[in-house]
Amino acid sequence: MSGATDFWIRWRVRAGYPVGLAAFWFANPQPRWIFFGTGIAAVGVLLRTLAAGHLRKHEKLATSGPYAYTRNPLYLGSAFLGLGCAVAVHSWVFTTLLAGYLLVFYPMVMRREEKELQKLYGSEFAAYAARVPAFWPRFFAEGAPGEPFSWALYRRNREYEAGIGLVLGMALLWMLMLWRR
Repeated sequence: MSGATDFWIRWRVRAGYPVGLAAFWFANPQPRWIFFGTGIAAVGVLLRTLAAGHLRKHEKLATSGPYAYTRNPLYLGSAFLGLGCAVAVHSWVFTTLLAGYLLVFYPMVMRREEKELQKLYGSEFAAYAARVPAFWPRFFAEGAPGEPFSWALYRRNREYEAGIGLVLGMALLWMLMLWRR
């Protein structure tokens, strides 16, 4: 990767903070949109939860659970989380900013991570990548079910933070909606 690409990958989280603040600045929250958005975002949290319970970072290539359907279930879950937030916020300006953020950073980060996995796991990763799509999941997994979900891995990967963030974000939208009335 180039130096500029590495810079943006390192700064992707910090670059997301203004996008998150824009959610509340441009928000037009209404009960039904918060309800639907929370439901969509909860699907994202669930997907991230399932993925985190199968992920042993830098120890073993994750191929079980959601990783049997997509190579990037954490990013797919984040996309659902973002879509849910966009629905709940109910603002085209925020939705456009969020879409731009995701379209700029996700492909770049996924490519870099795939190169790292190729270096770490070589032919094992190549075979996995040949049968499992990068982002949009396939409907059926091939082969054995793999390892079971692990709560210990879920906690170690600190994925509970996504759920906490969803609850706090939606609570803030409710408060903002009530405050603006």
